[in-house]
Amino acid sequence: MNSQIPLYKSDGQLVEWISPSQAGRLERLHLVQVVRHRKGHVSRCILRQRPGDARPTRPTDYVGTRYCYREHLDSGHEVWTLRRLGRGNELRPIFLQVLTDCLVVAE
Repeated sequence: MNSQIPLYKSDGQLVEWISPSQAGRLERLHLVQVVRHRKGHVSRCILRQRPGDARPTRPTDYVGTRYCYREHLDSGHEVWTLRRLGRGNELRPIFLQVLTDCLVVAE
């Protein structure tokens, strides 16, 4: 049976495979979070985030801003609503300029 334990960064990236004795030492020093099976076997070790470390990457870093969200109505219903962009007609001239730039003259 393979006695090596995977060691992951706090963002989920595999760093290396370590021995159970190394995992125990890192756990005693509170440097890792040990994930165990129901029967107590060590599944993996995850390095704890330390001060000064970069924050882990989140899906929203790739997806960007959400322009729709769920709004709770007074009636108890929940509906999808679009996030407002700009105030009033602030973006209208920009939108119309983009729209006219995209139009193609029919021949």
